[in-house]
Amino acid sequence: MINSIVWLIFFGMGWSGFMRGLNYLRFLAPGIFMITIFSHSVFSGISVIWDKELGFLKEVLVAPASRKESIAGRIIGDSIIAIVQGIVILTLSFLLVRMNVLGILPSIVFGFLLAIAFSSLGVCIALRTRSMEGFQMILSILILPLIFLSGAIFPIDAMPSWMKVLAYLNPMTYAVDGARVYLSGMRSLPILLDWVILSAVTALSLGLAMVSFERSTIE
Repeated sequence: MINSIVWLIFFGMGWSGFMRGLNYLRFLAPGIFMITIFSHSVFSGISVIWDKELGFLKEVLVAPASRKESIAGRIIGDSIIAIVQGIVILTLSFLLVRMNVLGILPSIVFGFLLAIAFSSLGVCIALRTRSMEGFQMILSILILPLIFLSGAIFPIDAMPSWMKVLAYLNPMTYAVDGARVYLSGMRSLPILLDWVILSAVTALSLGLAMVSFERSTIE
């Protein structure tokens, strides 16, 4: 969360003077909101690795409750925590720049979908990773490209053609664009497309995490 505050205040306010014709802080704030949610949710898989190492996960796997329900509840819980952190950043953003108050609720829904999608991804990676170091190495490779290819930091329209293709393949792009539409009135994609793609990716990711956890065996 501290990193998000640093980005918002120092990077956002610092670059505002260079972005002529664009209220950069107003552009950046929804992106930082989503980056905060993304960063927490994707690292939620660390708790799964801890549980594997401490033996707690074995107890979950042999419990009479459905494995799918167990991991779904865990993912939703982690997503709620990510949303709370995002709301703190969003509140700070409203103190720094004027945005649409009516856009808060739909933006939170976008954030919740993003959190579920990447919490599910974190769980899938954790279930296939033997160590904490391996998990962190995989995420260190993924995180920065996903952030910079989401349109959170700079407009997708300013990207070269090959980078735009990668940006449109990034699920985070649609969460950032959706929040920006509702909060700042800026858009690069149809809002319906944002809803459809992010919802589909979230459902697919959650389903994959549930199936992966159901089939998991812990040594």
